[in-house]
Amino acid sequence: MLLTTPLIRAARQRWPGAAIDVLGFQGTLGMLKGNPDVRQCITTPPRLGLAGGWGLARALWNRYDLALVADIGDRAHLIGWVAARGRAGILPARNGSNWWKKGLLQHVVIAAGDLGETHVVQEKLALLSPWMDVRGLHPEVVPPPPAALPAALQARLAPGHVVVHAPSMWPYKQWPPEHFGALIAGLAAAGRQVVLTGGPSEADRRLVASLLAAAPAGQAIDAGLLDFSQLVSLLAGSALYIGPDTSVSHLAAACGIPVLAIFGPTNPQRWAPWPSGGEAPARPIRFVRRSAQQRAGSVTVLQDERDCVPCGKAGCEDHRLSRSDCLPSIRPERVTSQALQMLEDSRA
Repeated sequence: MLLTTPLIRAARQRWPGAAIDVLGFQGTLGMLKGNPDVRQCITTPPRLGLAGGWGLARALWNRYDLALVADIGDRAHLIGWVAARGRAGILPARNGSNWWKKGLLQHVVIAAGDLGETHVVQEKLALLSPWMDVRGLHPEVVPPPPAALPAALQARLAPGHVVVHAPSMWPYKQWPPEHFGALIAGLAAAGRQVVLTGGPSEADRRLVASLLAAAPAGQAIDAGLLDFSQLVSLLAGSALYIGPDTSVSHLAAACGIPVLAIFGPTNPQRWAPWPSGGEAPARPIRFVRRSAQQRAGSVTVLQDERDCVPCGKAGCEDHRLSRSDCLPSIRPERVTSQALQMLEDSRA
């Protein structure tokens, strides 16, 4: 959802007086809270049922001039057809339902796929290409507005703190906890306070709690449960963010701070955190598919150097609970060294 905000911002620039609404599943629209380009967010449950689908169709029927369908799913395209007289949408390269979805669209964008060369931000922007020249745009990821941190957390924060997000939703994206522990110990030894973030799940809470012992008392603290706007405040006040291929890494990049992202099987050319903040870069932002270390703007991505990286699969066994051998191979000493170098460079 966050990576859709450059599309929303560009649509606002093209049509300043337009009413722009965003429809998405319940629980997915939090990144758009307070977004100045959005009039309203419309939520729909993952399972509508016949009565729910009929009610949604009646509420949306021909309500809009244009639907930008930024999801490849059948349901999203049907909703776009119901809601608007004109439609542009993203389709997978090959799919059995492409034939009828193409018939509903006036403009088609073909998704590059997990091993494609087009970043998701740029792919979504291409939905607007019939109405504006998107090639000359500087895509801007728009984070939620900041909100005050809990007073107890604010009082504990030290200047120059580093935010580390260790948990991943799926094992195949998880950098080993013991590697995170060594990283935290190295940052603490260099005099940096480490602030640990994580979600409300039991697994996240357990992982964060276990990592507190990696540094002397007070050198590593648990940020607790923060909403996206509070996370923006925490990230914006930090000297560096370190994390895996996860939504918080994208949010950190949107805040314009230095970001160090640890990537395994995921293709950064498609999914690297998009750098934001500041003036448009002299050269277009572009990530490559594989590089031991690459940087674009404020974002640095580290990968393992084996030939299979990135495979674009859900780990070595290609399922959500799979292992990814390329992640343990990214040693904590390497990440710590790069983090300290980035902290030193940011002082210049």
